Amino acid sequence: MQFTYQARDAEGQIRNGELGAANAEAASQQLRQDGLYLLSLEEAAAEAGNINITLFQKKVSRMDIIYLSNQLAVMTDAGVPLATALEGLAKQAENPQLKSMLTDIQQAVEGGDEFSIALARFPKCFDKAYVNLVKASEASGTLGAMLERISIQSQNDQETRAKVKGAMIYPGAMMLMCAGVSIFLLTYVFPKLTPMFATRSMDIPGPTKFMMWLSESLTSQWYFYIIGGGLLVFGFLSMKKKPWGRKALDWFWLHVPILGTMFRKVSISRSIRTLATTINAGVPVLEALELSSAVSNNIFYEECWLQVADQVAGGQQIYEALEGNTLFPATLIQMISSGEQTGKLGLVLDKVSDYYDKEVANAVKASTSLIEPVMVFIMGGVIGTIALAMLLPIFKLSSPAH
Repeated sequence: MQFTYQARDAEGQIRNGELGAANAEAASQQLRQDGLYLLSLEEAAAEAGNINITLFQKKVSRMDIIYLSNQLAVMTDAGVPLATALEGLAKQAENPQLKSMLTDIQQAVEGGDEFSIALARFPKCFDKAYVNLVKASEASGTLGAMLERISIQSQNDQETRAKVKGAMIYPGAMMLMCAGVSIFLLTYVFPKLTPMFATRSMDIPGPTKFMMWLSESLTSQWYFYIIGGGLLVFGFLSMKKKPWGRKALDWFWLHVPILGTMFRKVSISRSIRTLATTINAGVPVLEALELSSAVSNNIFYEECWLQVADQVAGGQQIYEALEGNTLFPATLIQMISSGEQTGKLGLVLDKVSDYYDKEVANAVKASTSLIEPVMVFIMGGVIGTIALAMLLPIFKLSSPAH
């Protein structure tokens, strides 16, 4: 089979070419043996054109990074050289993109680069906090322990994400079901009853008139609804990319009933956990605060942590900069104050982050239990209104006056 490739050589130059191999894996192996870093590989087809096999490769997932961190921690603690550990993991990797990334990192480490510098080449897989934690551990000679800590933190973060997504799935599913049933009633059931109402000389109730108009527009002008829905989705996605749009959306998530408390605790949990990990790793406080800002996943908490960093740079302590801030509970600020005054801030933050991890789990359970009756009430109200609009004229027709 013939393959076309794009690769980077040892000097960083991009090279394009063509080679023959039994399959894609053999072609990749041959290029690596030639000292090239593979960027893309395509099967050359004589008639149908090129098929880019990278389109069908799995991306490197969060669970891949967690597994990688855990395995590297075990192997480095056991005394296995880092380059050897990376080579072994690359051979075991089933995901081609993960295999290629590990090979690239291994070759960079063997070439004399620091591990943190090699990781920084893949920002989509290793964020700034990950790279800085590894960098701090390299300076202190505690890479194995740090990778284990990163693995635990990443696992906790992944579990938190899963819990939040799980809490959001139920209302989303209920809304879809409600919309589906409503559309069915308005486009299939209502049109069968409308002719019966039209042939009778009767005063049609207001709710029924509105539903008849809505049913008519859905069946005869459905394309307007599709276009409108598409424009709403496009507008929402465009808004999220703009600073004002993200700020409005983040404000909504912090203040929305029922779910707002959960999202606040998630942001606090993530930022405090990162602050604890970075400070315990020996990362400078200002840099630790900036990293905590980056992982909070809410623009209001991001701005708050950056303001705290500015005030700490001006000579204040963290708890002083946080005093009076409504985004953080007073008890949390008091705990940080105790940690700073006793010189045990890292230990205190560890305990606080453990506490907030539990609080997130409790908030998810509480939100889910409260959302269920609310969604049932909303769904019942919408479908009940449509059903009542259909039944009101029937009640009138069956009354003795008619």
